[in-house]
Amino acid sequence: MIIKKFGHKLLVYFEKGVNMFPKETAYIIANFGGPRNLTEIRPFLETLLTDPDVIRTKWPKFMQEWLFKKIAKRRAKKIQKDYKKIGGKSPIFQDTENLAYALSEKLDKKVLTFHRYLPTTHQNFIDEVNQLKVDEIKIFPMFPQFSYATTGSIARFFSKHFEEQTLRKMRWIKSYPGSSHFINSYQKKIEGLFLEKDLKQDETMLLFSAHGVPEEFITSGDIYESECQISFQRIMQKFPYVLGKLSFQSKFGKGEWIKPYTEKVCHSIDDLSQGRKNIIIVPLSFTSDHIETLYEIEYEYVPILRNKGYQVYRCPALNLDPNWISSIYELLKSDDLLTNPMLIRKPLKEKN
Repeated sequence: MIIKKFGHKLLVYFEKGVNMFPKETAYIIANFGGPRNLTEIRPFLETLLTDPDVIRTKWPKFMQEWLFKKIAKRRAKKIQKDYKKIGGKSPIFQDTENLAYALSEKLDKKVLTFHRYLPTTHQNFIDEVNQLKVDEIKIFPMFPQFSYATTGSIARFFSKHFEEQTLRKMRWIKSYPGSSHFINSYQKKIEGLFLEKDLKQDETMLLFSAHGVPEEFITSGDIYESECQISFQRIMQKFPYVLGKLSFQSKFGKGEWIKPYTEKVCHSIDDLSQGRKNIIIVPLSFTSDHIETLYEIEYEYVPILRNKGYQVYRCPALNLDPNWISSIYELLKSDDLLTNPMLIRKPLKEKN
């Protein structure tokens, strides 16, 4: 009788499409990381500049690491003053931790954080992941537009530091450049600034500034630039009377990067603004404020425009905005997931 009744219930459940054995899931929020104090600037830069997905050369590994550790040492001294101007640290670490806590409350699940370029946090993270007793690990990158230099770098790190059994559990939300959740979050952020500063659409220009990458990355198969274009176009749909421009910042080293460069756009703004005197700079690819927004935009680009007579406002990144937290929660429900190996850049084969 019990067996028959139990069997009947199983049949009913399957007909309704209910999963009798749901997966136990843990979550990882993966972010760039940033120095938590002035002494962490150098190891942060060393880890960043010796990442072969960020700095790509044909040199042997030992040579590349030796050279860029020397560059990181010099650069760390140079940019200490920049970090001092924004409080002596990057807020990205604590913001990511707070974001994970808020999401764990909403999900009622374990939410871990990974900070790619904070090496002192890595072993604890690896230990935490290895201790998880779950069927699935869902990973959310804080990079809306995919690049092998960001999300791909983290996937490669995981492939080097976790056993195959753990890697098989990992499922990635690759990117979300046109997702209504991400787009709405930035649209609301911009709308709020319009209201706060009492700005009119037909008197305002939106200058979107995304982090740049070398042109070589794009020509070798990176989709980052096209995904930035998607985000830019979708956000602009909310503002039909605003003039919009997409640009790219944070160029490092020699060689051409994707254009136009934000700095050059600022210098030539009179040719682009069509007489509008209000400019909002939107950090398109940044979901968290850090040195590129709090210093580079605020102290390098904003003064150029103000010196030309414009009213300039920096739109904050999404940070801990409640709309953004809710958006991530919704994005985490996605079933459009990729495995870890699918995100790792493969070397191009030499032509015969």
